[in-house]
Amino acid sequence: MVDLTPEVREFLLYSTRTGKCATVRADGRPHVVPVWFLLDGNDIVFTTWGKSVKAHNIRRDPRASLCIDDELPPFSYVLIEGDATLVEDREQLRYWATRIGARYMGADRGEAYGKRNSVEGELLVRLTPTRVSFKKDIAL
Repeated sequence: MVDLTPEVREFLLYSTRTGKCATVRADGRPHVVPVWFLLDGNDIVFTTWGKSVKAHNIRRDPRASLCIDDELPPFSYVLIEGDATLVEDREQLRYWATRIGARYMGADRGEAYGKRNSVEGELLVRLTPTRVSFKKDIAL
């Protein structure tokens, strides 16, 4: 496990940037999808449907990457590589789905998002970093 620096944590939690999560398909090709996320200590947490390609890939091979970028000049990004774990616990799922919903949709809509995204079949994903790369102000 690699610790996230305060600078990386601040970048990850600033605004409502969407992460791009990459997992490994059975044939080795990458599968990349957008995710809404939060931090839980050093872990990055997000949700997924249990029958999604992402969930299937993680069950078979837990290696995953998450890229979060600032698309405005002078451009910056964080690339987090790590091991993903699927969590079926409904209480954890509801708790994190509600917080994620509040972050991205507003506090007034967080509870509804959490309820909708903590149903049977949904999963919580915990990405534990093994490598972190932060490139700040690339265009300068």
